[in-house]
Amino acid sequence: MLCGLARAAALRFRAPCARWSGSRAGVPAHVVDLRSDTVTRPGPAMRRAMAEAVVGDDDFGEDPTVRELQEKAAQLLGVEQTLFVPTNTMANLICVMGHCRRRGSQLLLGQECHLHVYEQGGVAQVHLLAQSHGARVHLDGARLMNAAVALRVPPARIVEHCDSVSFCLSKGLGAPVGALVGGPKDFIEEAWRLRKALGGGMRQAGVLAAAALVGLAEAEEVLPRDHENARRFAKGLQALASPICSVDPAAVETNMVLVKVEGLPPAELCQRLQSVSSDEVARTGRAVSVLLFPWTEQSVRAVWHRDISAQDTELALRKWEFVLRQLGP
Repeated sequence: MLCGLARAAALRFRAPCARWSGSRAGVPAHVVDLRSDTVTRPGPAMRRAMAEAVVGDDDFGEDPTVRELQEKAAQLLGVEQTLFVPTNTMANLICVMGHCRRRGSQLLLGQECHLHVYEQGGVAQVHLLAQSHGARVHLDGARLMNAAVALRVPPARIVEHCDSVSFCLSKGLGAPVGALVGGPKDFIEEAWRLRKALGGGMRQAGVLAAAALVGLAEAEEVLPRDHENARRFAKGLQALASPICSVDPAAVETNMVLVKVEGLPPAELCQRLQSVSSDEVARTGRAVSVLLFPWTEQSVRAVWHRDISAQDTELALRKWEFVLRQLGP
């Protein structure tokens, strides 16, 4: 969940996701949208799969494409069953409601309200601890596939010590809508009831599941490319040796880059990166608009995804260089 600063910036800097937009310089600006991996749009393969999807009433369990997605995801995650839901927020809520059925139940969360997966068996250590206190472990798998690719392990390896998992389909995988709840058969039966109670029951949802199936099929090709573009950008920004912006390329493990900002508010940096001036066009011969969110009071976050190419990455770096030179001595 975005902090207050980022939420305000999200409203202030919201812009269309189109590749080209107008600019103050009077020429079209090439937009490099690094705000989040949720801004992706379905490509030709996804659109074709959505148009050709065989559908049925998913609320009755009769949509064959949804069933195919749920079965493939269950195998991928190493769980008995999964359930397709509209959003990862709903997936997490369903899991909390499924585990905490009695009044007075307690929910333990990390400081940032997300469960992160790292090496050294972090999840397993939490699970030994959880069992000793009779607790259950839920994994918020918003970017589970990115973590699995970075760690070079099957997703099931990350999930194996968890009692339930949510699996977002609209971030790294690039599907337009959807998430999955995974867990034991009896847990998913209860999750189906909770989905209905929360208004998440869908009808001909196969058109959405079809896009997710394409995202899953392309993950091993797309995600490593996103990670490499993020690392390339971080190394390039570090090479600029700016006193205003700094980044540690070694800390870039997946598709996210956190840039520390000193000497000006992150929101101002985001505004400068988004804006295009006639001076920029005259000096660089290009009009580039880079979209970002302030992340904290001293940092901005950039997120790579399937719509950002190596060329886009280079353009973003050159725009960053131009802005920093304007700000620097």
